[in-house]
Amino acid sequence: MDVQKIRKDFPILQREVNGQPLVYFDNAATSQTPVQVINTIVDYYKKYNANIHRGVHSLSQEATDAYEAARKKIQKHFNAAQSHEIIFTSGTTHSINIVSNGYAELLKKGDQLIVSALEHHSNIVPWQMLCEKTGAELKVIPMNEDGVLIMEAFEKLLSDKTKLVFVNHVSNALGTVNPIKEIIDKAHAVGAQVLIDGAQSAPHIQADVQALDADYYVTSAHKLCGPTGVGMLYGKQSALKRLPPYQGGGEMIAEVTFEKTTYADLPHKFEAGTPNIAGGIAFGAALDYINNIGMDQIAAYEEELLNYATDLLKKIPGLKIYGIAPQKTAVVSFNVEGIHPYDIGSILDKLGIAVRTGHHCAQPIMDYYQIPGTVRASFSFYNTFEEIDSMVEALKKAIQMLQ
Repeated sequence: MDVQKIRKDFPILQREVNGQPLVYFDNAATSQTPVQVINTIVDYYKKYNANIHRGVHSLSQEATDAYEAARKKIQKHFNAAQSHEIIFTSGTTHSINIVSNGYAELLKKGDQLIVSALEHHSNIVPWQMLCEKTGAELKVIPMNEDGVLIMEAFEKLLSDKTKLVFVNHVSNALGTVNPIKEIIDKAHAVGAQVLIDGAQSAPHIQADVQALDADYYVTSAHKLCGPTGVGMLYGKQSALKRLPPYQGGGEMIAEVTFEKTTYADLPHKFEAGTPNIAGGIAFGAALDYINNIGMDQIAAYEEELLNYATDLLKKIPGLKIYGIAPQKTAVVSFNVEGIHPYDIGSILDKLGIAVRTGHHCAQPIMDYYQIPGTVRASFSFYNTFEEIDSMVEALKKAIQMLQ
């Protein structure tokens, strides 16, 4: 990979912050967007801005063709069997809520759901709300000190009462890669379905939803060099057909009378109203960009960045890394003894280094470690070893100032 050539595709990487060259290490929250994807959004609004699926005029047909072509790109990237198994959403949270809302009609009191201890709040709260509505019980797969799920405990939680298991592919707070194929197989053995939150894994790991045999897989474009406000819900055709529509309105109907409404076939059943058309098209363009580089090359390079940063950070006295799973993506979460993570993050920002501080919408993880939060540095394929050097030197300055 020619990283310096790649960096030229990202205009934001050329700017300064507080008089210093920007070092962007908050990729787990939102990745940056290459000019090729930005131009796709601009082209839509400049050249063929029109609503989709509803018009016979040329602009509408052009927009529809581009939007549906993006759906097919997503299908191909995640290896879904059929394009109508890809539902455009506003992002991972929206995707999860479509499924949790649908399960409100499928669960009864005494049914059980299983979540992991490593989840983002968006893969906890909707299910808690569902349990309050239905009387279902929420069980938790515990984690150990390394940030790894205890699979023996998961096996003990499974029973014929288990209806749905939902886990992330990768922890946003720790970078842990979960054994989702094993989780899916064991859940299916007791008749449960599985939803995989792929928001953190999709930028780093090529997911094949058919090989995984996942019932649902969700992610967001803004983690994949795409725009905010758009994502996808993959669901097996049989799984999606079980769920009722999430929202009512235009596009998701087959026929409407005042006596009765019938719903459209997949995928339109879950795509009420005018969608984020430019965002959907740009999502496809972002996958084109990433695949042009190559997911294998991206993963290998990011692993080098992770190992390099981890080795340097381990040499800093009083620094503790949280999440030391054998399988990790390019995330390092750490604290320095006696210093609040927010204070470190604030000083790093003054020196041009963008990291995330806090609980990372994963408070149960922080509660497990009995800490208020961490400093999280997360890397992408456009980052460099020199930027890691800059972060480490800035971190040393911050520690010196704060101790």
